[in-house]
Amino acid sequence: MLYLAVWVAFAACSAPPVPLDDIIIEKTFVPEQCGRAVKVGDYVRYHYIGTFPDGKKFDSSYDRGSTYNVFVGKKQLIAGMDKALVGMCVNERSLVKIPPQLAYGKGGYGDLIPPDSILHFDVLLLDVWNPEDGVQSTTYLTPPTCVRKVEVSDYVRYHYNGTLLDGTLFDSSHTRLRTYDTYVGIGWLIAGMDQGLLGMCVGERRIITMPPSLGYGENGDGDDIPGQASLVFDVVLLDLHNPRDSIAVTNQLVPEPCPRKAATGDFVRYHYNGSLLDGTFFDSSYSRNHTYDTYVGKGYVIAGMDEGLIGVCMGERLTITIPPHLAYGEEGTGSKIPGSAVLVFDVHIIDFHNPSDTTVMTVTHKPEVCEKMTKNGDFVKYHYNASLMDGSHIDSTHDYGKTYNIVLGANQVVPGMEEGLKEMCVGEKRHLVIPPHLGYGERGVTDEVPGSAVLVFDVELVEVEEGLPEGYMFIWNDDVSPDLFTEMDVDLNQQVEPSEFTDYIMRQVADGKGRLAPGFDPHRIIDNMFSNQDRNGDGKITESEFRLKADETTHDEL
Repeated sequence: MLYLAVWVAFAACSAPPVPLDDIIIEKTFVPEQCGRAVKVGDYVRYHYIGTFPDGKKFDSSYDRGSTYNVFVGKKQLIAGMDKALVGMCVNERSLVKIPPQLAYGKGGYGDLIPPDSILHFDVLLLDVWNPEDGVQSTTYLTPPTCVRKVEVSDYVRYHYNGTLLDGTLFDSSHTRLRTYDTYVGIGWLIAGMDQGLLGMCVGERRIITMPPSLGYGENGDGDDIPGQASLVFDVVLLDLHNPRDSIAVTNQLVPEPCPRKAATGDFVRYHYNGSLLDGTFFDSSYSRNHTYDTYVGKGYVIAGMDEGLIGVCMGERLTITIPPHLAYGEEGTGSKIPGSAVLVFDVHIIDFHNPSDTTVMTVTHKPEVCEKMTKNGDFVKYHYNASLMDGSHIDSTHDYGKTYNIVLGANQVVPGMEEGLKEMCVGEKRHLVIPPHLGYGERGVTDEVPGSAVLVFDVELVEVEEGLPEGYMFIWNDDVSPDLFTEMDVDLNQQVEPSEFTDYIMRQVADGKGRLAPGFDPHRIIDNMFSNQDRNGDGKITESEFRLKADETTHDEL
């Protein structure tokens, strides 16, 4: 019995393989997803290792460094392999056992495969396509809005990851940190990409799958893309325009009323947020806390902005979309604005003016009785509320509980206010719009009035003290005393001291016999009058120096 057991064991080890009636497929790896299974007539690319049942290798595509590429079901393979490949998925791996009658049969294959050999193939499917295949596009992210889709002859900027059907990465624009920029539909791209980009929206993400006939064909592309390879591109569209495009103005919020629109030559102050078409932010005037100030229609800004600002109203909000040929062109501006980028500006017009503008005065209230109107030299007291054209508060006399007091024509306020207060009645109210060249100019007032800002004043005239005739700082209300010098010379020393002069003038004013120009420091006026009379500058006035205003025309005194 012991010998019999040993013989049976020996016989079992040395017996020939059990004959197969059909192929046996053992799946060693099945991918989680199978987008497509091999059908008869498909073209496949796969790797394999061929061995005999004892494990001896007779062939391998890996050793040749190239996949085996062939049509399935077209009798271009041994029958067993033709049968085994049907139903396989890309990245699926199977051990296929093929009987001789479905392999090389009784004839074998030269010195490589003996007659009646069972063959084992370790197969890894890498690619499958059909000559009838076209481009397959699958959108997996759709933007919430799509105002425009890619058409033939459009110029696009997009990022992509390019892989083979088995997931092998062969190229990526992301790794180069630069979009791929090209025209669509005019042959600048492989045919499959030309087709796959059509109809995309900015912000859309697509998987574009193409057969080799629409990719790089039989020859492939260098070492990265083998011949007869299906290609898969994961694409995100960032930008889209056409060379025929002009600017687009959208999202307009126009204030009512709009008494004036910006014209060529106007100087405009506006805020903006600048972004690319995909929403990528690149600049903002708000972040600098300062408006962008410029002339329009004069080439001081990019052509698209120059065009977009013409015809806007003060306070208007709008979105200006500018194609690259009206912006920064093919070069862009370095790191912030890439070449050939469409720009989107969300703009808020703060104000604008023209260098030829004058003060715009609107009477909002006129008293029924108006006996006197203001003129140069008058001392006026008024209330005001000051703001910018966008309504931003600047200042108000009401905050201080007192009027603002000036002498008209004495350059004590900005020229536009001087002009706006003339020929005004007590109790009258006016609305003044003052351009910057008649206001605070290009510099403005630190922390209060921006440079080049148009000013708005709502003014109410409260009180007016009539001024003196032009050229006079003091006048007599009565006839002048013939003994004027003697009356001033209190100590009778034949000279008038500064104190004597000041006391005398102040006494005349107090008694109503004379008037000083209102709105000025009386002591400064009197000091100036004394200096004009003290012709030799010795600090005293002698009778020979003393003259009345009527006797000369070069001094503003007696």
